[in-house]
Amino acid sequence: QVQLVESGGGLVQAGGSLRLSCAASGRTFSKYAMGWFRQAPGKEREFVTAITWDGGNAYYADSVRGRFTISRDNAKNTVYLQMNSLKPEDTAVYYCAQATIAIATALEYEYDYWGQGTQVTVSS
Repeated sequence: QVQLVESGGGLVQAGGSLRLSCAASGRTFSKYAMGWFRQAPGKEREFVTAITWDGGNAYYADSVRGRFTISRDNAKNTVYLQMNSLKPEDTAVYYCAQATIAIATALEYEYDYWGQGTQVTVSS
């Protein structure tokens, strides 16, 4: 059984930074792309970023490109999301997810395992 456990969320002022981590277990981590999604109150869950199986390529939503960076450490079975220049509109529950494929994708149906989510709150 695959488990994904996020950590690193919290409260930060606008302009600040946070680093989220997602530790995976249960199947060969290095075979699959990983992604981060978020859901703000009253809104649908949306794609944030994804990274290929080997970390060679990443894909970002327009709203976070240039501010967020996804990375992975296959030796530690962990994916990271470095979030800089945070804005109040980044406030959401952030979820990591493991894809069924090796290539980075923004499509939710390509992900079969999800973490429990971690809250990120950005104050103005």
